[in-house]
Amino acid sequence: MLDEEEYIVIHKIYSQCFHDGHSPDLPEKWKPVSEAYSKMTGAPEMFHNAIMHHRIALYGPPCRRCNKPLRTPRASFCAACGQVREEDPAES
Repeated sequence: MLDEEEYIVIHKIYSQCFHDGHSPDLPEKWKPVSEAYSKMTGAPEMFHNAIMHHRIALYGPPCRRCNKPLRTPRASFCAACGQVREEDPAES
């Protein structure tokens, strides 16, 4: 998963690849995104569109019961275990 600083770097590379019309071969066109992600995270290279969804900010905080991330920052319950999300004063 990418924090916001990492996501900005990857998004910039993604944008450059998107606007690069020189490579008709799609895997080769998006290779810089995959390579940067792999170098940054240590994870194996993967499909460029999947990488763009590996952003921590897209998910909510961890569930207080099972510790899995909530599906969205505004989720009212945990989809994994059903725990209802309690209002956190720090989030208000």
